[in-house]
Amino acid sequence: MPSSISNPVAGGSLNSSVATLDERTSAPSATSQRDDLRMGREVNGSGINWITAIFIAIFHIGAIAALFCFSWQRLAVATILWVLSINFGIGVCYHRLLTHRGFQTPKWVEYLLTLCATLSLEGGPIFWVAVHRVHHQNSDHPGDPHTPKEGPWWAHIGWLVLGRSMHSQSTSLARYVPDLARDRFHVWISKYHYMTLVVCGLLLMGGGTLVDHSLMGGVKLVLWGIFLRVTLGLHATWLVNSATHMWGGRRFATRDDSRNNLLVALLTGGEGWHNNHHAHPVSARHGLTWYELDPNFWLIWLMSKVGLARKIQVARYDKANPKPAGV
Repeated sequence: MPSSISNPVAGGSLNSSVATLDERTSAPSATSQRDDLRMGREVNGSGINWITAIFIAIFHIGAIAALFCFSWQRLAVATILWVLSINFGIGVCYHRLLTHRGFQTPKWVEYLLTLCATLSLEGGPIFWVAVHRVHHQNSDHPGDPHTPKEGPWWAHIGWLVLGRSMHSQSTSLARYVPDLARDRFHVWISKYHYMTLVVCGLLLMGGGTLVDHSLMGGVKLVLWGIFLRVTLGLHATWLVNSATHMWGGRRFATRDDSRNNLLVALLTGGEGWHNNHHAHPVSARHGLTWYELDPNFWLIWLMSKVGLARKIQVARYDKANPKPAGV
């Protein structure tokens, strides 16, 4: 490990420090949660959120259409955008950096990674981070936005398409993300998060048209680089909400149903080691053994090698003291 990564310390000493940081950045008090913003099926499952449902349906139709116009070039473009949006964007930035502050970067790097995350169509940073902090506070208990205890369908996608949308509730959500709510860039990009995907789509349309010398070439590249890539990325992220709370192994006796799921870990770059993560939420490393592949942490490690990441929180599994953070 490079010197910029904090020394992994097994057992209680690291656990207590992780718990302290998590309390500062991941969740408000239970009282404020009840008073400020309630989440879960009982509150939100009252009807169809037509705007979200229509957009999700359109992207799924576009994803199916993309399957009929395969090319290696389009696959390569979609793969590059996947790494930028899902690995660098969601896994590294939204989750391990902004939500849990598992490491630090210069502000310009944080902003650049945030722009990458918005290419996933998973909302702006204020929405994403606030919802995930509430999930950790109430995981698999009343108030959890997407627990499978309210149904696998609800945990996977229902919480987004049923009931009221929370994407624009900046005032309520800001109570969970005071660090982001004070940052003018994060406030601005949370309002206009969809614009990066629009610009990306226009660039793909223009590039595909020029390369193939036809408008249909641009359309096909958009189908792969936007519709198929975004749709698969959404489902990969949603599997962390649903599958990793239903199937897999449990190394740590956490107060929720989080599990380590190999398939989800492979799809998301290491986010599937979910029981590890819930046991040590601030740790930037989720794969705690050599065989638990964690590409998102490898990206953070590479960033540290070139001076773009520091103060990286790292947990290490201790078989002699297998306790979650704070226990």
